[in-house]
Amino acid sequence: MGDDKTMDGGEAEPATARNRAESLWHLRPWLFAGLLGVAGLAIHLLLHHANDSGPRVAGAAFIAFACGAFVFTAERGRYLAPAIFSLVTGLIVGGLTWRAVGAGNDIADGGYAIAAGVFACLLAVPLFQADFLHRRMRTDYKDIHYFVWTDAITGAGALAFFLIAWLLIWLLASLFDLVGIPLRDLVQQDWFTATYAGLTLGAGLGTLRNQLKIIGTLQSVVLLVLSILALPLAVAIAVFLGAVVVSGPSVLWNATDSATPVLLSIAIGAYVLANAVLRDRDTDMVGGPVLKWSGYALVLGVLPLTVFAAISTGVRIDQHGLSPERLWAVCSLIVAVAFGLAYFVDALVGARGSWRDRLRASNLKLGLGTALFALFLALPVLNFGAISTSDQLARLKSGAISVEEFDFSALRWDFGEPGREALERLAKSDKVDVRVAAIEARDSESRYAVEDRPAGPAAVDYRFADPHLRDWVETQIEEQPWLCHLECVAIDLGAYGNDRRVALVSIQGVQQLSFGDDGVPDPPTAPERAIDPETQIGDADVEVREYRGRQIYVDGVPVGEPFE
Repeated sequence: MGDDKTMDGGEAEPATARNRAESLWHLRPWLFAGLLGVAGLAIHLLLHHANDSGPRVAGAAFIAFACGAFVFTAERGRYLAPAIFSLVTGLIVGGLTWRAVGAGNDIADGGYAIAAGVFACLLAVPLFQADFLHRRMRTDYKDIHYFVWTDAITGAGALAFFLIAWLLIWLLASLFDLVGIPLRDLVQQDWFTATYAGLTLGAGLGTLRNQLKIIGTLQSVVLLVLSILALPLAVAIAVFLGAVVVSGPSVLWNATDSATPVLLSIAIGAYVLANAVLRDRDTDMVGGPVLKWSGYALVLGVLPLTVFAAISTGVRIDQHGLSPERLWAVCSLIVAVAFGLAYFVDALVGARGSWRDRLRASNLKLGLGTALFALFLALPVLNFGAISTSDQLARLKSGAISVEEFDFSALRWDFGEPGREALERLAKSDKVDVRVAAIEARDSESRYAVEDRPAGPAAVDYRFADPHLRDWVETQIEEQPWLCHLECVAIDLGAYGNDRRVALVSIQGVQQLSFGDDGVPDPPTAPERAIDPETQIGDADVEVREYRGRQIYVDGVPVGEPFE
């Protein structure tokens, strides 16, 4: 077999995943350039004027990820298994994209689900390259580590080649302009850009993956450079944790609203640098005991960083309740704390020397578990919009948050279909302030239409002269500003028994206020029949007419129910 190696005894050594990947394949750059060039053109044609077409955007995502997975997994003489794996990868991401784009605002977390699916597929690529499907938990950690880093290096190298090639063709276009050859017109075409990007990325990736033996050496250099950063980061984390012990952890979330992303970013940095020191076997570790113990300190530091991040998120949830974004943050923290806990236990249990082997074994298990967890989250199993809506409504009902502070717009725009259904129910609430705010959010035309309304008291056009009655109405509106939406017209409806009544007319409809002789108000009525939001109430002809009793009219159109 061409891919087998000959051992000293003359027997053929079976091809491993690593030496299969390192085998020279002269057609690889040409095949990859052609495949990605056609893929780039197809993606452009699908996305051109696609707007919100779920099938077209999903088709583009399918092509991008299926072709992307194939160029990383295909090997000389081994095409079927990579093709099947790539098709499955494309179907997963394409299906998630179709669901997110096709559903629009009906689902609250379409973008997060796509990201989770992409993350799961990215984790699956080095596992597939290392023959995990055949070897399962017996997969050599050294192979997985090798493919993770060579994939990252070749991918970055292909991107750098594309940027250089793009700069080159623009320089050539400028050169040909001097002699009247209109190459610039071609370069500026979108279809050409997409095709050229695919060609150069494929050619660069194919060329680099033909040099994996050399890149394996470059990988060692990259890890060596990264491992040098382990010492200053370990010292910084130690100083940080010491300051937290002295000042108390509350200083973290009192100082900033972004404690969680900062802590998670440092934890990820500690994880990457610890593994740069760890390598894939002890014989490859360099830098002496200083770097080795710096890596050990980073391993211990991952857990407290992730725990503090989890506490910070818990504080925010306690303050503001659940939202789809916070639930996704919780899922991220579950993964981060799992890594931190596993690393902490491995470091303590193996403190006498076995911690490195324990960590390598944990990396395989944690990587597989994270990929499966991300795929589970990506699938439409958990409805984070419904969970968040239920939590927010419970907080409103219990009084944990006031009506004035409750984010009705989030139900309309951020929580998907469950949030809008809840908003419809709130729009029929017996509580006037809840009902008015819900109607306002429900009928808003943009996410920030309600939040951007002018601050301060609403403009009230008093169409009566009684100063005492006006004072009573002003006091009522000051105490319950939702009674008047931006601007409204106040009309004296006269006496009814011992009470004086006033109608407040706004685009939300008509509300009746009733006052006793001493000015003490009765509970206001619910708004009746919302008016066209385009109506300028202040300029409208608002009047009371006889209509089987009396009725409010706006520009000659009856509004609300007749009274008396």
